[in-house]
Amino acid sequence: MKYSQKLVDLAGVLAGIRTSEEVMEFLDGILTPTEIDEISTRLQIVKMLKRGVSQRKIAQKLGISVATVSRGSKALKQGKFRIIENEHIRYK
Repeated sequence: MKYSQKLVDLAGVLAGIRTSEEVMEFLDGILTPTEIDEISTRLQIVKMLKRGVSQRKIAQKLGISVATVSRGSKALKQGKFRIIENEHIRYK
């Protein structure tokens, strides 16, 4: 997959951040509170899917549509989110 230069630049910045505090400061500066909440929710979706929670249960618990959960499920089936292992993110 070919990525835009803007995404490559963003990935480079994120890869250079060393602490959780720096990540939170960066995200707080670049994203709106709504965007941060949406990204955080998507991470919860992936974690719950990896634990085997049903899509309907995830939608109920997080107060979101099943379609939103299905999007995360589809990406997971495509092999994305390998870095996320249930409750913990695997760091390289």
